[in-house]
Amino acid sequence: MAIFYSAFAGDASLWSHLFSTVLPRYISNTLILLFGVGCLSLFFGISTAWIVTRYKFPFKFFFEWALLLPAAVPAYIIAYTYTDIFEYAGPVQGALRDLFGWRNAQDYWFPNIRSMEGAIFVMSSVLYPYIYLMTRASFISTPISFYHASLVHGKNVFIHVALPLARPGIVAGLALVLMETISDFGTVDYFALETLTLGVFNVWLGMNSLSGASQISCVLFIFVIVLLFLELIARKRQRFFEKSSGQNNIEAIHAKGFFKVICFIICFAPFLFGFIIPVGVLLNFVLKGFAVINFEAIFSTSITSILVAITASSIVMLLSIFMIVVNYYKSNPITRFLIFISSCGYAFPGTILAVGIVVFVGWLNDIIYFRLNYYTGSLIVLFFAYTIRFLAVGNGAMRSGIQKIDPSIVNVSRTMGHKFINIVFKIVLPLVYTNVLVGGILIFVDILKELPITLLLRPFNFETLATYVYQYASDEMLEESSLAAIIIILAGLGPIIFLNFTIKKFSSKKHSITSAEVYTSAAHS
Repeated sequence: MAIFYSAFAGDASLWSHLFSTVLPRYISNTLILLFGVGCLSLFFGISTAWIVTRYKFPFKFFFEWALLLPAAVPAYIIAYTYTDIFEYAGPVQGALRDLFGWRNAQDYWFPNIRSMEGAIFVMSSVLYPYIYLMTRASFISTPISFYHASLVHGKNVFIHVALPLARPGIVAGLALVLMETISDFGTVDYFALETLTLGVFNVWLGMNSLSGASQISCVLFIFVIVLLFLELIARKRQRFFEKSSGQNNIEAIHAKGFFKVICFIICFAPFLFGFIIPVGVLLNFVLKGFAVINFEAIFSTSITSILVAITASSIVMLLSIFMIVVNYYKSNPITRFLIFISSCGYAFPGTILAVGIVVFVGWLNDIIYFRLNYYTGSLIVLFFAYTIRFLAVGNGAMRSGIQKIDPSIVNVSRTMGHKFINIVFKIVLPLVYTNVLVGGILIFVDILKELPITLLLRPFNFETLATYVYQYASDEMLEESSLAAIIIILAGLGPIIFLNFTIKKFSSKKHSITSAEVYTSAAHS
């Protein structure tokens, strides 16, 4: 509401100016980026998911979890590392010039990494795990009888059975990839790609026009609504499979001959591009720049980031516990609707949320004078933004746990005369303790690497690991930021291990699983 009010109640002449100058370019670049990242992520995600599910080949069990590791690398960090590798002064072009005797850039052609194609490549390398995770879960949950039936009729198992039945999961994973793409700020800013997200930032801070930023946010808002609609369609098209006794999950077959090598290459390529190369470059930066790294600054920034992430994740999980308990045991249609609406913030880019929050807090400041200093007030606003952005993650983790509690346990406790608050603390919370912990960890990691919200709403002289990396990388001082980037990646490995554990749990079940169950668990993870 604040975004649309600011957009239409502000300077109306900006609309025509934006449409005649930058907006068409912002929209076209955003559409091209979405299309490119979507296509390449689909190729990486579906091909690897099918191979590790259907075939046995060397290092198969390694790739089952290794293919998830690129999800721990923020897109803006991989953009920094690949730029250093492939730019004119980088090791790749330098080696080519030495090898062929080229003297300058006029003697040869080399693709520019700071381009639309480069952004599509680097973003797909770290976003494809969303599709890989959802698709693999769908492949695993398909009853083996469906595959047998297709073989009896001489049909291709992948094209006629696996792919059509996995389509809801694929579309859901694609929607997440596209929402992450449209939310990205660090990569498009570093590559100087004029997308809608970067346009919000430039118009707000560059032109000092909050109204103009709100108007671009309205256009970006439409993109997000379309993506949410696609994800909703995917949910509605979920199918519940037959349940039968005995072994019912897909059986892997041995790859033979040269096909083993093909399977290995297809799985190794995205792992190489999305994890090995960027992490290797960062480790090399750490070793080379050991003398210039400000360990004291990184230590204090790490402590600040950890404290902020712990505080914000604790606030979010406390709210999630309250909301989901109310939703399941004390709700009415109005409260259920409000809880649903409050969980929608995760779908929106950080730049949109930042604009809306600034406008909203400005209204409050006009109505109620806050007797807080700027630093404290900005931190409150920052925590407020984190809560809106990541409440869906906490609610999802809590919901997946509380659904497994037998309602009769709570009903019996009520019949015995126990107060509801005591039931919650003595029965409900101990049973969902693991879900609370998992939700908190996932939120902690998300906040640790969150860039646009922190960059736009932080107090002065306030740095987190994400903003620290961004500030130095923007000034081409990658060695100074390398250690902070490594810390962010290491923090993301814990949830990745949990994701693999979750997906392996599904694959080890001896009965069939509904695609709804698989999708819910994967989405919550």
